Amino acid sequence: MTQSQDVVIYNVENHIATITLNDPKSLNAFSTPMKCAVVSALNKAEADAEVRVIILQGAGGNFSSGGDIKEMLSDGLEKEALSEKLKTMVTGAGEVSLLLRKIHKPIIAKLEGAVAGAGLNLALTCDFRITADNAKFVQAFIHIGLVPDAGGIYLLNELIGPAKTTELVMLGDKISAQDMADLNLVNQVVSSDELDAAVLKLANRLTQLPGTALTTMKHLINTHAYMGLNEALDMEVHQQARLAKTDDFIEGITAFIEKRKPVYNQ
Repeated sequence: MTQSQDVVIYNVENHIATITLNDPKSLNAFSTPMKCAVVSALNKAEADAEVRVIILQGAGGNFSSGGDIKEMLSDGLEKEALSEKLKTMVTGAGEVSLLLRKIHKPIIAKLEGAVAGAGLNLALTCDFRITADNAKFVQAFIHIGLVPDAGGIYLLNELIGPAKTTELVMLGDKISAQDMADLNLVNQVVSSDELDAAVLKLANRLTQLPGTALTTMKHLINTHAYMGLNEALDMEVHQQARLAKTDDFIEGITAFIEKRKPVYNQ
C-alpha cells in the first residue's frame, strides 16, 4: 500500500511502515506542509496493528537539510512577522519530536547526505539511527543566529552530555558519519550501497521480537531519559521567537540567501 501526500510518501510492507520525506529539490527541508504530512503518516502507522516498525528516511540521497528557509522568509523580514513565523515552525518541529517518542513502536532513522538542523534533531529523537558513510551532520542554527529546535540541546545533553553538546551547537561544525559513531549518536555506519539492506535487516529483526516488550521498553526509556522533552520544546519556542527579532538573525538569514559570510555586530 503506497500513499503520496505531496511532500511525504507512506508505504507499508511486511509489517514495516516507511515514511519518506519527499522534497528532494530542497534536500527535504522541513516545511510546515511536510510537518503536517509526517504527523499524519506517523499517526497512521501508530494506529495500524499490522505495523510493528517505522522507518523515517529522505528522498533523493539526503535525509533533511533542516528548517525551510524560504518558509521562514515567506512573510518578509519585518521582525514581528519573522518571530511569529519562527514560533509556528519551531512548534511544529517539536510536535514531531514528541510524536516520535510517544509512538511506542520502534522507529529507525535512515540517514544519508545532508542531515542538518531540525532534520538532525528529529533523527536524534528516533530509537535507532543507521547512516551511510557519505552523510554530513551539522547543528547549523548558530550560523543564522538561532538555537537548535526539535529538542536538539535537550537530546544531545541526554545522549552525550553538556561538554560535547556545547561544542556541537556553539561551533556548528559539520561532522562525519564516523564522528557520529564515535560519539555513540548512530548505531551503525555503512556504505551508501549497503544502507538499504542494513536498515531493512534491522527493521525485519525488530518485527520478529515481542511487540509488547518493545513497547514497554520504549515507555520505560521515555520515563527515565525523556521526561523533560516537553518543557525543553516549550523553551525553544520562546527563545526562537525572541531571537527571530534580533539583528543577528536578520544578518544571518540574509547572508545565507545571498551566499556570503555574515558579519555580526559585536
